[in-house]
Amino acid sequence: MENTDLFEPFDRLVEIEILGRKVSVPENNTLLRCFQYLSMESISYGEFCWNGDCLNCQVWIQNGDKEKALMSCRAVVEEGMKIVRMNEEIQITSNPDESSNAVGQS
Repeated sequence: MENTDLFEPFDRLVEIEILGRKVSVPENNTLLRCFQYLSMESISYGEFCWNGDCLNCQVWIQNGDKEKALMSCRAVVEEGMKIVRMNEEIQITSNPDESSNAVGQS
């Protein structure tokens, strides 16, 4: 992976689920950085403030039988996270594990 200086140091990838699709992302990073890991160009050039001032990076994770809203620029990824909804600004067009099928709203 190029541009590894964008990410917090990590020793391994953790598995999370994004809209029903399992992906591997770097531990110790915010969700927005993990989305960037999966789709460097679309996230890098997206309309994100990267500091929590906008709502463009908002996601909803499964929290028991409820959904919990998070700002992906501030929330650190955790193994097994299940993202069930995402702001339409988040477009993940590919990932290192599987290059077919985009993840995100169209």
